[in-house]
Amino acid sequence: MRGAALALLLAAGSVPAAAQVERAPIPLDHLPALAGDYFHLPWPEQNRGFHIYVRLPADYGQHPNGRYPVIYLLDGDSLFPILGASHLFLTYDEGLPEAIVVGIAYGGFDPATNRRGLDFTSPAPGVAAADAGAPAFHAFLKERILPEVERRYRGDPARRILVGQSRAGAFILHSAFADPDLFWGRIASNPSFSGDGQNWFGNPAVATRRDLHLIVTSGSRDRQPYRGDVLRWWESWRDREDRPWTLRFQTIENGTHAANITDAYRLGLLTMFQPERRP
Repeated sequence: MRGAALALLLAAGSVPAAAQVERAPIPLDHLPALAGDYFHLPWPEQNRGFHIYVRLPADYGQHPNGRYPVIYLLDGDSLFPILGASHLFLTYDEGLPEAIVVGIAYGGFDPATNRRGLDFTSPAPGVAAADAGAPAFHAFLKERILPEVERRYRGDPARRILVGQSRAGAFILHSAFADPDLFWGRIASNPSFSGDGQNWFGNPAVATRRDLHLIVTSGSRDRQPYRGDVLRWWESWRDREDRPWTLRFQTIENGTHAANITDAYRLGLLTMFQPERRP
């Protein structure tokens, strides 16, 4: 009887379109450029968690004892499907080594779910303590996300890479200054400074490693004041000799704020992996 009633409602158009079909989740295994794994990682202290998407190297199963660089993508909701697939083409055309690509996703863009504005903002004068969640998120990244990924998959802890753009690009600088040794390489695309921008003109923490990379890119058509802020930052750092990382800054000609993340990703990885690229 209930089935007949539902059929009548559907025929009459009384049931919203979104309710007419219950769609099962589509596994990424059917998208070979993104084939890998997924898990949810709770953050009980914040009453939330993250969706962790993992793109495994195409030859992962062929090398059961092999270890791979691990590339962590902030804003994984949007960057994972773009850069995870892009990495495959970089192995084809640029001779880059395969890597495990990890997208750290919130599960949506609604600010009630997506807390990037909190998680990527650092403490600074004029920034309310309740709005500066970068130290807590960085600790969660270091103490929970990285160990869990490296427990599940054959990642190389010595070759971790962190990628972010816009506010996540500013968080890349937070990480680079707060804990230089944590990541071998970092890529910040169009970092958008906010009230915490002056943090990145001071002195970073001391590093013990001597092989660290920080790549910062800025589109020539990036929004103001972001473009001006990052140019001033580069001018303050370009000649300093106390940098804990090898620093490369690149303007992407005609680049915009968000659409050139693939260019930043490509430039950063080519810089880091130059000595071991296949001919």
